Amino acid sequence: MDVSVVLKNVAMTTGEGPHWDDRCHSLYHVDINCGDVHKWDSITGEDTKVHIDGNVGFVIPRKSGGLIVGQNLSICHLDWDSKAIKVIAEDKESKAFRINDAKCDVTGRLWAGSMQKTRRPLEETPQRCAALYSLETDGRLVKRLTDVSLSNGLTWSPDNAIFYYIDSIPRKIYAFDFDPQTGDISNQREVRDGTDGSLGLPDGMTIDTEGKLWVVCYGEGKLVRIDPETGKTILDVLIPNAKMVTSCCFGGKEMNELFVTSKRYGLSDDEFQSEQPLAGSVFKVRGQGIKGLPAYMYEG
Repeated sequence: MDVSVVLKNVAMTTGEGPHWDDRCHSLYHVDINCGDVHKWDSITGEDTKVHIDGNVGFVIPRKSGGLIVGQNLSICHLDWDSKAIKVIAEDKESKAFRINDAKCDVTGRLWAGSMQKTRRPLEETPQRCAALYSLETDGRLVKRLTDVSLSNGLTWSPDNAIFYYIDSIPRKIYAFDFDPQTGDISNQREVRDGTDGSLGLPDGMTIDTEGKLWVVCYGEGKLVRIDPETGKTILDVLIPNAKMVTSCCFGGKEMNELFVTSKRYGLSDDEFQSEQPLAGSVFKVRGQGIKGLPAYMYEG
């Protein structure tokens, strides 16, 4: 598959949370530790940003206008033009560090998970103080899973019958039966156990039209295509000069471009210049006729 650089070194810390908005042919993404929310216009090539205080874990458009973002442990509404931000929901009893990855399901319900505080997740023992939540379209925050360590990639099967989910520190990809109407998840099982190191630290995830998972392997500089029925890797795609890849999403006019974010945070100047000169970049992967599904917006 062809791999190219869309935005070189755009993230000064941790690039994450890519979301393709097909209404404006733009890619939203975040720079977590900087608190920056980015928007890349694929027509003009311009990348603009809005800064918010604290860590920003994700960005997703809201159907009624504006954006939904994860700010520290809060889920907030962000007005792009005025830069005004307002808290929508927060688990005030949470002992986690911050909200991490998020995505919306077919009904427009938003799913977001939290993570424990760790800068070196590969060496940490899971504290399991984090959780997975859904923000219902009526504004209620529902805790869907507990005993989570580092909530990460999430996606649904093309028929919306299965919910796929990554808890990164145990290095596990899970599947659940999913009820779109209620948001209930059940019958948890393992799709892939990555404790053999084959996935590095499994991070962001998306799915293609054939129902195959795409998982970003943090620390390994690659993403893999996995058959969720067998758990086996079908394809490895290497990302050049950026080991700490973080997340991915499909986009483009034909939904045949896979955008991949990456991290620069934690590298010394020498490591950045000599070993990972493309760290913090947004990459584009395409080829073999593979296409993804349009992302949903928050309907609340």
